[in-house]
Amino acid sequence: MINIIYNDAHICVCEKPVNVDSEKGMPKLLAEQLGCEIYLIHRLDKAVGGLMVFAKTKQSAAKLSETVQNHALTKEYFCVVSGKPEKETDTLEDLLYRDAKSGKTFVVTRNRKGVKDAKLDYTLISSKEVEGSIISLIKVRLHTGRTHQIRVQFASRKLPLLGDRRYGGNKSAKNIALFSCHLAFDHPITKQALDFTLTPPNDFPWNEFAY
Repeated sequence: MINIIYNDAHICVCEKPVNVDSEKGMPKLLAEQLGCEIYLIHRLDKAVGGLMVFAKTKQSAAKLSETVQNHALTKEYFCVVSGKPEKETDTLEDLLYRDAKSGKTFVVTRNRKGVKDAKLDYTLISSKEVEGSIISLIKVRLHTGRTHQIRVQFASRKLPLLGDRRYGGNKSAKNIALFSCHLAFDHPITKQALDFTLTPPNDFPWNEFAY
């Protein structure tokens, strides 16, 4: 059963489990559980869990898609990286290129076909030593939603996410240490301001930190 955080006639906010595909798996599971049409609005990597919002009607789907396009959907994440960033808060801006053959995204230095800008803000929450290595809990606010964006931007600065084997992360975590912890947006129909938060699971490396 999918953990439903909020549900009405127009939208559903829920917790996507790790290793469930957000584009096909989640709409199918939610449609079966709720007995209605489900429309995808945004994505999470398959290996990443946390908050997502889905539409239940074509009208709400169109309006929520506008919200995303207008950067009016606030999306925040927790991640745990190997090492400690030099600055406690910063904005990371890069050019990213997605290589379809390898399934990987790369930071590049010049614009060309297929290159997209990527921007995020981060705040260092806490750092600690675990088994001789420094790890850091970081909160991230996305301004763009590029494939593997958070994972690539931190890995390119020698701060790979724990468990992220694709981008050089420490293998000590069984899953990628990235979690969608906060969504905020105006309801597509009622215009009510909605705000949702969720705490990461109580396992390593999340249980090394207080929230």
